[in-house]
Amino acid sequence: MTLFSDLNLDPRVLQAVAEAGYATPTPIQAQAIPPALERRDVLGIAQTGTGKTASYVLPMVTLLAQGRARARMPRSLVLAPTRELAAQVAENFDTYARHLSLTKALLIGGVSFAEQDRLIDRGVDVLIATPGRLLDHFERGKLLLTGVQIMVVDEADRMLDMGFIPDIERIFQLTPFTRQTLFFSATMAPEIERITSTFLTNPARIEVARQATAAENIEQRLVGVKPERRDRTAAEKRAMLRALIRAEGAACTNAIIFCNRKTEVDVVAKSLKNHGFNAAPIHGDLDQSVRTRTLDGFRDGALHLLVASDVAARGLDIPAVSHVFNFDVPTHPEDYVHRIGRTGRAGRSGRAITIAAPADDKHVAAIEALIKMPIPRAAAPALPDEAEAGQGGAHGRRGRRDMPETPRRPARAASPRAAADAPGPSPAAAQQEPARPEAAATPLPRREHPAGRAPRPEPARPEPARPEPARRDRRERDREAGRGELPAPGWGDHMPDFLMRGFVTRQAGD
Repeated sequence: MTLFSDLNLDPRVLQAVAEAGYATPTPIQAQAIPPALERRDVLGIAQTGTGKTASYVLPMVTLLAQGRARARMPRSLVLAPTRELAAQVAENFDTYARHLSLTKALLIGGVSFAEQDRLIDRGVDVLIATPGRLLDHFERGKLLLTGVQIMVVDEADRMLDMGFIPDIERIFQLTPFTRQTLFFSATMAPEIERITSTFLTNPARIEVARQATAAENIEQRLVGVKPERRDRTAAEKRAMLRALIRAEGAACTNAIIFCNRKTEVDVVAKSLKNHGFNAAPIHGDLDQSVRTRTLDGFRDGALHLLVASDVAARGLDIPAVSHVFNFDVPTHPEDYVHRIGRTGRAGRSGRAITIAAPADDKHVAAIEALIKMPIPRAAAPALPDEAEAGQGGAHGRRGRRDMPETPRRPARAASPRAAADAPGPSPAAAQQEPARPEAAATPLPRREHPAGRAPRPEPARPEPARPEPARRDRRERDREAGRGELPAPGWGDHMPDFLMRGFVTRQAGD
């Protein structure tokens, strides 16, 4: 059995490893550390949760123990795809280099440039960064990469998924050709193979597990949901998720719940909180301070359920995660391996449960083809709130019952003015006006309104039934009724003067 003491690490590094409680290296550590200490390029392929971070941090701090950093010229560079993974690498550096006089700087988004500039100006031995923020500092003229001796690319396949490969290639070109490169990935896509063949020189290829395989200590389950209607799928999945968490009982000490979309993360987290669960969301649209505070609460045990997008699926080392729930089946099969790899870490057992609707069948088939095994199907638990599930649609559309219902305001009695404005004649008007069925169709004269006030539109009055089988001229009906001629509609009791004026016509030739 190989021990850390057999790997020719610096004694001060070995002391820090012992203080951290580790004595035996993992397979990727035992095979990657010796060639890294020989300053060879290393290409490490291992599934998530196998200890890849320590496999490059330990030899890196040993090699950097001798030497001195210069201002704006870091001696080593670690590239990580996400802020959380970069922060985790910085924590590992603090743990294993506690007895060495080495400095570090963490360059991630969401943090002030001025603070990061002060660290770079003093000179750092280890620079840990995300690709975008690193290039921002370089383009501002605050950073030089010509002094990099060791360059590490962690989670390279995630870099590919996030579109960082052009940035990685540019960063490679900004570093010296004589650098040592440590390249780690869980899968080896053709694009990553091209990069390694271009920028690595005779690397020691280390593959401790078949590519894209799940750890054997993770119990996998697939639970199906068959909604009656497609627009009820999300609500029924939320009800199923709550039932699954309750069914696990005390065995579910904490869990990460993965969703495909950021909007779904917020909806699921809010639904769980409204049903009494201790849950919080984390995704890329949140402020860095909120993301850091949420992760710290999950690590400390103050937070029970972490609802996350794939930003948390890669590289986060939270050893004691008991469960992983896939609320959405990942559309990329490799993401499934990384998601469930958040549980069952450091030799512990874990459980991963995936909720799948009929529309997810093709994604499930792709995952099973990748991991070379079928995912065991499990019976769905009883839903105590089945009446609640399916009442609403996805993403919080109208009618969802997951959210607390806003009480309706009681109807107020109509005011006297509103009653006066209502259509139809008032009782007083009905008493003053005698019934005149023949003249009901005749328009009434326009009312006189005070100056400065707009006239109120007259309410529409329904026409009475016409008893005559055939229509007759109104004037004829008026004569028969003895009412004589009525004034023209809308003119009042007088005839306008301009209608009574005579006029002279001219004929051609006059």
